[in-house]
Amino acid sequence: MRRISMVGNSGSGKTTVGRALAARLGAPFVELDGIFHQPGWQPLETGEFRRRVEEAVAGDDWVVDGNYSAVRDLVWDRADTVVWFDLPRRTVMRQVVIRTLWRGLTRQELWNGNRERLRDLLNSDPEESVIRWAWTQHGKYCRRYRAAATDPRYARLTFVRIASRADARHLLERVRR
Repeated sequence: MRRISMVGNSGSGKTTVGRALAARLGAPFVELDGIFHQPGWQPLETGEFRRRVEEAVAGDDWVVDGNYSAVRDLVWDRADTVVWFDLPRRTVMRQVVIRTLWRGLTRQELWNGNRERLRDLLNSDPEESVIRWAWTQHGKYCRRYRAAATDPRYARLTFVRIASRADARHLLERVRR
């Protein structure tokens, strides 16, 4: 495990575990949201996004966090492992609500000056509310990564399914520098 793609729903824990995994491996951690979301939440143009991600995955070891289909081929072509967070919806929703409240209250900067806004907590537009996004995308991510794990195109990749916090702890315990 040297080049790892962390995938799954928003709020599932992939960033937290990905950072810990990268630290244990002594590998760079790459958060795709930090590349994609420019100041004012403006999306990075696709060609430039792909160029930056291609540069980020050129190394011998890394942990990449994110689900962007626009760059999945670049990440997975170089990855040896996909860590797939497949937690129950209730767990993801609890985690994403708590995280969003904390970030909104503390005004924590995420990437490029962007912050989550408390007023988006109850917004029904998935493009404006990470909570609504997590709710609407849950089934999609489950189906996408379950299918990918059995797809012959990805047979060379090792898929590690994280279905609980205990699974995440066990993964980190198994990984040594």
